[in-house]
Amino acid sequence: MTATAHPTLAAYTTELVTDEGAFAGLAPAWGRLYRRCGTATPFQSHAWLHSWWRSYGIPGRLRLVLVRYGGELVGAAPLMLVHRPLPTLVPLGGAISDYADVLLADADDGRVAGALTRELAEAARTALIDFREVRPGGAAERVYDRWHGPCRKVPDSLCLELPAVSMDELVGRLPSNKAQRVRAKLRKLGSLGVRRDAVPPDGVDAALRRLLDLHRLQWQGRKVTTEHLQSRFQEHLVRSVAPMVRSGDAVVTEFRLDDEVVAVDLTLLSPSLAGGYLYGAHPRLRERKADVAVMLLDACTQHTGAGERGALSLLRGDEPYKHHWRPQPVVNQRLLLARRRTAPL
Repeated sequence: MTATAHPTLAAYTTELVTDEGAFAGLAPAWGRLYRRCGTATPFQSHAWLHSWWRSYGIPGRLRLVLVRYGGELVGAAPLMLVHRPLPTLVPLGGAISDYADVLLADADDGRVAGALTRELAEAARTALIDFREVRPGGAAERVYDRWHGPCRKVPDSLCLELPAVSMDELVGRLPSNKAQRVRAKLRKLGSLGVRRDAVPPDGVDAALRRLLDLHRLQWQGRKVTTEHLQSRFQEHLVRSVAPMVRSGDAVVTEFRLDDEVVAVDLTLLSPSLAGGYLYGAHPRLRERKADVAVMLLDACTQHTGAGERGALSLLRGDEPYKHHWRPQPVVNQRLLLARRRTAPL
């Protein structure tokens, strides 16, 4: 069901949506709000969140807290109710999303953030609100600052970020000996004849299936993130990414060697960042002495070199290979909010 809208300040109304069909229908309005929220990451796009809900959501647990002004959507908190072991409202997107947040337009003077905060408190009732993986500067901080009740901010996952510049500029940041090795690896890719092509929207579904097949092959016999091998993850990825490519929130790139697809990369895009989310690469590339990490980063910088992104994010994880590029550590935040009567929990 969808809860009745509640009037707040003049012309502002709030609403608690629990109906999956209503969530689907929010796509156009959600997209307009997403474009007005400069801190939003691709994990807050409607295509990503609604598809995630279809694969991972628990029926009856959807909680979308919305604020409208004159009928237009101006604030949104996409949440789900869980019990673990106490009732908790958590962001949609789960463990497969590197960032979570609410949506608030950059131009908000505080009234929308205030209305969203009050409706969140009403929706929480006896539940804790647990915002995981909020990127520093995220819109959820504006809710946290207005919360009237017990609240706590603690560190969450580590992400590594590079400046959103061209590959030449990234290489120029390295010590001279390392920079020389990277340039040699780029020349090697050129001499091998590795070609890359952005996949058009109508080819995305097939390309993502190839990506997952190659991902499974590259990790064969080694420890892999098991969720990436699940059918529900494949369904989510295939369902969400094609509309994201159409709207400019993602790009899928295929790499060919001798006219054979040997790697596929999925990069997610927003005004605040570009980030390589997942790739699959055939072992044949390494056998030919191609540096896959350099190849992928070079492709990703095609979407950052014009300075249109805030950062080139290497997303969550502290893997040693990421440190070769001298990234900046950025720690996500976990924002815990409670009503006074539930604070002891």
